[in-house]
Amino acid sequence: MSGRAGAAGAPMSADESPARDPRTTLFYARSVHAVARDLVGCVLRRGQTAGRIVETESYHESEPACHAFVGETERTRPLLGPPGVAYVYRSYGIHALLNAVAEPDGVGAAVLIRALEPLEGVEIMRARRALERPEQLCSGPGKLTQALGIGLELNRTMLTGGPIEILPGPGCERPRVVAGRRIGITKAVELEWRFCDARSAHVSRPWPPAMRAGRRRRTQ
Repeated sequence: MSGRAGAAGAPMSADESPARDPRTTLFYARSVHAVARDLVGCVLRRGQTAGRIVETESYHESEPACHAFVGETERTRPLLGPPGVAYVYRSYGIHALLNAVAEPDGVGAAVLIRALEPLEGVEIMRARRALERPEQLCSGPGKLTQALGIGLELNRTMLTGGPIEILPGPGCERPRVVAGRRIGITKAVELEWRFCDARSAHVSRPWPPAMRAGRRRRTQ
């Protein structure tokens, strides 16, 4: 995806627009919810490891589950900065979690990358996670950062041309995205700002109701 029209004078399609290409900052300078939904199906790469994003959650400064809800601090400063920056923080003193900063500069918003479907470097992931089953390697935000070797040293790095890459998804069937309530939080739990690929077994548990219902229908 180059962001250029396919022929001289031809209009640019929506899928070729820079706003739909995760290699551009324009992709992230939009509603955090649109970015979260559009990241499902993209590829996250770090070094020799890569996976297809199958689950995200959006966070906005207007609600108390977002770190930026308290305003600008040393910790939250990346959230209020330019779009397309990696916001990596430690959760409960144990896991590093990766977020993509979204919306225009000055608005506190980010997308949490919650789960991946491993594509490349699976043996490296297995060694880092000390696990074998592919479905368990990246089925959670702390699991995927461990599997890909993403730590706090990558906080504030650019996702466009930086050490962590987010690339357009493979040219196969597009994900069927379903929404549900965010998990692992205690505030603003009623907001359905979690986005999952309903066809992927790599989504973290518990699966959203729309995804569970769809799978039950297919097995009946």
